[in-house]
This record gives sequence, C-alpha cells and structure tokens, in this order.
Amino acid sequence: MDADEAKRAHPHGTRELCAPAVSLYKQALRAGRIARSDLAAAPCLLELALVHPDPDDSAWLRPVPASAALAYLLQPIAREIDERIQLTTALAGTLAPLATITNDDPNLAITVLEGRPLIISALEEASARATEEVLTAQPGGNRLEHHIRQAIGNGRAAIAGGARLRHLYQHPARYSPRLREYLSQMPGDRLEVRTIEQRVDRLIIFDRTVAYAQVAPHEDVALEIRHPALVRYLTRVYEVLWAQATPYTRQLPSAAPGTRVTAVQQSIARLLVEGLVDDEVARELGISVRTCRSHISKLMQRVDAHSRTQLGARLVRSGIAEPDGTPPGVTEPPPDIPPGGE
Repeated sequence: MDADEAKRAHPHGTRELCAPAVSLYKQALRAGRIARSDLAAAPCLLELALVHPDPDDSAWLRPVPASAALAYLLQPIAREIDERIQLTTALAGTLAPLATITNDDPNLAITVLEGRPLIISALEEASARATEEVLTAQPGGNRLEHHIRQAIGNGRAAIAGGARLRHLYQHPARYSPRLREYLSQMPGDRLEVRTIEQRVDRLIIFDRTVAYAQVAPHEDVALEIRHPALVRYLTRVYEVLWAQATPYTRQLPSAAPGTRVTAVQQSIARLLVEGLVDDEVARELGISVRTCRSHISKLMQRVDAHSRTQLGARLVRSGIAEPDGTPPGVTEPPPDIPPGGE
C-alpha cells in the first residue's frame, strides 16, 4: 500500500491521532528516528507534523516535540487572525465617527481616543474598575521606562480589585530589562506572561466587556470598544494567540537537530527568507535595526554565508527556515540568562 492509499484508508480525520500513531510516535522519541515505511499504517503523524524528514537519509523520519508541531500548525491560523485584527481595527477606525449618529446606546459605542493623556486616563480608570481578568498584547521587544511605570500602576490597581493579568509579548521581550523590572514588582500568583513570534498590535481587554486597541501606526490614537459582539471576537482572537504562545518561564520549542539558534534569530531567518529587508524585519519584531543586523551577522557566520545573496539559500538548506519562511522550531536559553541581545 503506497502513502496515498494509506491516507485514503485511514479510519479517522486529520485532527486525530490513532493508537498505532501514538505507539509509533513514542517509539520514534525513544529511538530518535523511525523508518518512513513504518508510517503506512499511521499517516496522521505526518499530517500533524509530529515527524519530519531526516536531512541525512530520506528513508527515515525524525520526531518533532509536540509543542513545536503545534506552533508549526498554528502559524497560518495566527497569520490569518493577525490580518483580521488589522482589518477590524481599520474598519472600526473608519466607522467610529458614525457611532454616535447611528447608535444612541453608549454601551455599544466605539470611541476614538486621541492623545496620550486621554488614553492613559481611560486605561487607569478601566484598570481600577477591573474585577476579573485583564488581557494584554504588546508589540516590540523593549518597553520604555514610562510605559513600565504606567503598567505597574495599572496592574497593581487591577489586582487590588481582584483581577488576574495575562500579558502577551513578542519573543524579543524575553531579553528586556524593563520587562524583568515589571515582573519583579508584580505578584506572580496573579500574573501570567507568554511570548509569541509574530507581531501583534497593542490590545487590552478588561473583564471581557471593554477593549482598547491601538490605531497603528499612531501611538497616540486608540479605540475604546464596548460593542459586546466585537469584544467577544477580539477575546477569541486573543485566546488563539495565547494558546500558541510560550510561557515566559519555559524554554522555546526545540529546533531541528543541528540548528541551534535563538528565538529572535529564528524569526529573523524566517522573515529574510520571506523577502523582507533589514528595517522591515526590525519593525516586525520590535527591535532596533542595529540589533537586527547584529543577529543577521551571526546567522551568516552560523551557515557560512559570504553574502546576503547566499544567506537565504543556506538558511533553508541548514533547516533554520523552511522555503516558505516557516520556522521548524527554536531553542534558546531560559529568560534569566540574557544572550547579549534584544
């Protein structure tokens, strides 16, 4: 029976694992690899990205950690969600001026907040009123000092009211001294932090009843959203991003064998293979162009590339990035051991 026939004969859907597949996966983890021919009875291992081809021998497959497989499968979903968030923000910004004309109920309004003082005041008030949960998503890798002071004050106010906090950052935030300062001053039992590779626009949701979204790229313009359906949608989007993010206290998923690079370098490799230039990569990851170029230099040394033209091909050949730019996974030291970069 060939692979296509086996797939057609498989007795369950592509989102399930059968008992033979689980047994083969355990065997692969113990042995470090498994023969491709053994997967005839369990093609779902390939469909769920739990094994990948051995780069040294096409007749064999190597197991992938379940966390890395999950991140790989969620990549296209997260990108689609990110696009929908941007579309939602753009549409809300366009239609917001009409809200007071078409809707007399203030609880269903979408309000445009212009100017940092007004935004800061609204967030302080919402934090003081929070009683259940505050969800935040923050772009970039290193927050400014005044942002941290405001975050500490707002976070403490929300916790004092009984709320729990969940913060979502990009991976470069793991190396931010400002974030470590913030975490050191907050009660750990009421706060959970995770990091994610892709850029997310600033979003804060209080008690799942009101959301504040930045109107990118303007840092001094935000939307206050109270429409229940839209707040529910933004909360569901947040939960999907949260599910694929990595807890701050846990190492990021392991990369393919032999490709030891940091999370930031893995992200940079993916974006370079996608065709982005240095300043675009830096903006996407929320790091400085200088730091970005330093990581690119280290990647060139790692794959022995002598030009930027060579770099893309060698990143793919080494397994650090896939041809479509999708990373196979990453590995890096825990966040309390800074590697010397953002």
